[in-house]
Amino acid sequence: MNEEYQAQKIEEKVQKLWDEKSIFRAVEDPSKEKYYCLAMFPYPSGRLHMGHVRNYSIGDVISRYQRMLGKNVLQPMGWDAFGLPAENAAMKNKVAPAKWTYENIDYMRDQLKRLGFAYDWDRELATCKPDYYRWEQWLFTRLFKKGMAYKKTAGVNWCPTDQTVLANEQVIDGKCWRCDTEVERREISQWFMKITDYAEQLLNDLDQLDGWPEQVRTMQRNWIGRSTGVELSFDVSGHAGNTADDIAPLTVYTTRADTLMGVTYVAVAAEHTLAKKAAENNPELQTFIDSCKTTSVAEADVATMEKKGMATGYMATHPITGEQVPVWVANFVLIDYGSGAVMSVPAHDARDYAFAKTYGLPIKQVIYPADGSDITVETDAYTDKGVLKNSSQFDGLTSEQAVDAIAEKLAADDKGEKQTNYRLRDWGVSRQRYWGTPIPIIHCDKCGTVAVPEDQLPVVLPEDIEYGDDVGSPIKKMPEFYQTTCPQCGGDAERETDTFDTFFESSWYYARFTCPDSDSMLDDRAKYWAPVDQYIGGIEHAVLHLLYARFFHKLMRDEGLLDSDEPFKNLLTQGMVLKDGSKMSKSKGNTVDPQPLIEKYGADTVRLFILFAAPPDQSLEWNDEGVDGASRFLKRLWKLVEAHVAQQATSTELNLEGLSSEQKDMRRKLHETIAKVTDDVGRRHTFNTAIAAVMELMNDLSKFKDNSEQGVAVMHEAVEGIVLLLSPIVPHITQQLWNDLGHEELLADANWPVCDESALVRDEIELVVQVNGKLRSKINVAADAPNDAIEAAALVDEKILANIDGKTVRKVIVVPGRLVNIVAN
Repeated sequence: MNEEYQAQKIEEKVQKLWDEKSIFRAVEDPSKEKYYCLAMFPYPSGRLHMGHVRNYSIGDVISRYQRMLGKNVLQPMGWDAFGLPAENAAMKNKVAPAKWTYENIDYMRDQLKRLGFAYDWDRELATCKPDYYRWEQWLFTRLFKKGMAYKKTAGVNWCPTDQTVLANEQVIDGKCWRCDTEVERREISQWFMKITDYAEQLLNDLDQLDGWPEQVRTMQRNWIGRSTGVELSFDVSGHAGNTADDIAPLTVYTTRADTLMGVTYVAVAAEHTLAKKAAENNPELQTFIDSCKTTSVAEADVATMEKKGMATGYMATHPITGEQVPVWVANFVLIDYGSGAVMSVPAHDARDYAFAKTYGLPIKQVIYPADGSDITVETDAYTDKGVLKNSSQFDGLTSEQAVDAIAEKLAADDKGEKQTNYRLRDWGVSRQRYWGTPIPIIHCDKCGTVAVPEDQLPVVLPEDIEYGDDVGSPIKKMPEFYQTTCPQCGGDAERETDTFDTFFESSWYYARFTCPDSDSMLDDRAKYWAPVDQYIGGIEHAVLHLLYARFFHKLMRDEGLLDSDEPFKNLLTQGMVLKDGSKMSKSKGNTVDPQPLIEKYGADTVRLFILFAAPPDQSLEWNDEGVDGASRFLKRLWKLVEAHVAQQATSTELNLEGLSSEQKDMRRKLHETIAKVTDDVGRRHTFNTAIAAVMELMNDLSKFKDNSEQGVAVMHEAVEGIVLLLSPIVPHITQQLWNDLGHEELLADANWPVCDESALVRDEIELVVQVNGKLRSKINVAADAPNDAIEAAALVDEKILANIDGKTVRKVIVVPGRLVNIVAN
């Protein structure tokens, strides 16, 4: 055994051993309990950063631990390879995105292998490869034929920098999630997936996910946003030559039907047909409508922006009172949310109140506090529920009673009914950029929109392209790509030139990992491995990726490809890696490249630091000194085992019956540590406290000076236990130490240590002794000593005798296992 710990040599040797034996290759085995562990796959941006290292180290520890429990473990790795960064880099450097992407994948693969992660590299996939994306194209054509995928012109979020559409979830504070450009609103023909058809399932099945953080489940519940309310209609009166006959009633949805009697105006979206009709002879209104097209359609942005509007000149008829209220165009009404029209009750809605104050519209209070207190709406809206007044036949009803009564009245008059609605909108999946999966649709003047036949899939994205000076997608200018023939009539036709949102690829990759070489989308291997038992990734994916993946899983289930309802049983959301208090990012210039650290200290040191610095679900502040500390610890570990191996000339079997009290104490500490680390790693995933417990055990072991045969045997058990406990965290050094301790097998295949409960039993226990409630001494007694023996021992203790000298002992109270209190005066 070498006296010095040589990390690079050891890691190279151990990784070569793993590769030669293909020990992490996963094979389906129905006789063994499976365990599928997956960390969210990376975008091949060029280099790993410490956030990647943290994410993948967490997954690797869990995978290795589960393997040592005897489970059949799958831990794959691949590349989320499509997307705008590659395209933007390609335009900047005048290189094709494919070449840039594949070079980055090669470099990052080497980095991951250098870190010693236990991946089954035979299952590696890249989402930009035709053998991967052909199957999402196949699924899309099936969904298109079922009506689950459709195209329509819609108001969308448009990023002028990236020249593409953004989903509502991709607009953060009015800006593009990728480049921070102010987002505009445009009307574009887009492809959508009917995720709303699965809204109820997506909501209800959250109850199955008790292994997910409650924060994530709450975020998804709020995004899906189920509400029970009333849908009702307002008849519209014509103006400026139009008659009421040619105008359809305005349909609105409200969760506050109790406030209906306080409606003083109705507002419609700028894209609403009524708004367009009103603008036909009103240039000023048309100008306002045009200005609305430059604002975001993300609901969060609409909530915070300045509320603006213009009157249409139309009047709406209140469905119960028959009163006439004006119809306004307002920038806060979204055409794709509900019907694109809302009833406005300024007295009881803050947004409506601000709008009414701005434009001098009436404010009619109809809800008052149930306790009879006096509340006015002179300065603010009263938004609480209460009791109705100024509401005709509904006066005196509580808000809850009024909702039912008003809904019954509307239903009786054929003006409305109760309804359950969802905040969730259909998923816009088409993007106007090049580097993505081609949407498998053909447009024919004669046959209309036609799905590409299965035998013509995949529709392959041309990779050998050149960029001009403009930003647009190259395939939109490539007749050799988009010119084709219609599969139905054989006539001239054109391919769809939009590509899928990259979330499309990442919504099902976890399933393809189970059978990446299959000649169908999925095969029976998917049913063996799915669902993922442990998924690891950032909290920022709580709504976007995780919701889409859940949707995709249900689509694949309903195609008979899977037999489970959810993709991920357990979810761990790791915190960010910070430097100088900020999230690491290339734009801030505060990233830490792991490569120099690996070359200086070795991969095990980097893994140890990143896992020890903070609990996985909390942010981690980067600290160069912490890396030095992790390196020193591994050198201590090396020297500890080296010294023991040198001392242990011959193997001595442990004799549990003949151990001294000091030897029993050492074994107790070992098995207490095994119990704690098992819980920390297996249940709590608090790897930092697991490492701290092993460090504490090593400190105790360094003080254990017993060169007797049984002392060396106790030492040997403890040293082996330390190596086993640390092996998922620092797998290279522990493999070498395991061999040095006399074991020939691979440590990854060893059994996880089991706590010996009998070792936790104490022969003696220490008790606190108090006099009149104040600590005066401590005594050691037999663990099974009766109370009278404990009392006697306490009363003869020298310190206690000094404290009760001259006093009469009135009472002795024994609290078993804890303390003795002597009452004396």
